[in-house]
Amino acid sequence: MNKHTRLAFIVAPFLAIFGFIGADYYEEAVANDSKLITLSPDGHCDIINQSCVLKSGEFKVSISDHAGVTEINSTFPLDSATLFLVDKSDKMTPYPLGMKKSPYYWRSNTPLSELVAKQGDSYKLRLIANIKGGQYISEFYTQTVK
Repeated sequence: MNKHTRLAFIVAPFLAIFGFIGADYYEEAVANDSKLITLSPDGHCDIINQSCVLKSGEFKVSISDHAGVTEINSTFPLDSATLFLVDKSDKMTPYPLGMKKSPYYWRSNTPLSELVAKQGDSYKLRLIANIKGGQYISEFYTQTVK
């Protein structure tokens, strides 16, 4: 075995380790880049009867309302979340959601249960959920079935 081959065998493991570490740093930097992803309703959305799920790939957000407290539950931990109620003239009222017990559960007091209390009532909503520089956004309608 000549000296060049011997040197290659000595240097190769170090290059592999440094390459692995460099790739990890690169992936972390790319994950923190800002990106905009659209969430879409998974079937009919009825927040009052707890059947409203928004999704994009593996990421899902479930939205429900219990006695004036609107709550979201996500499959990945969120950094922040804001729910917007949009009236007929397209005027938005923001409701920043606060973390409940963990970054998977967020809630806020909203008048949504009064706005869609009767069967057949419909209301336009927007949601922005932030995760590591990425913004998941959605515009959807909730309609009370029962």
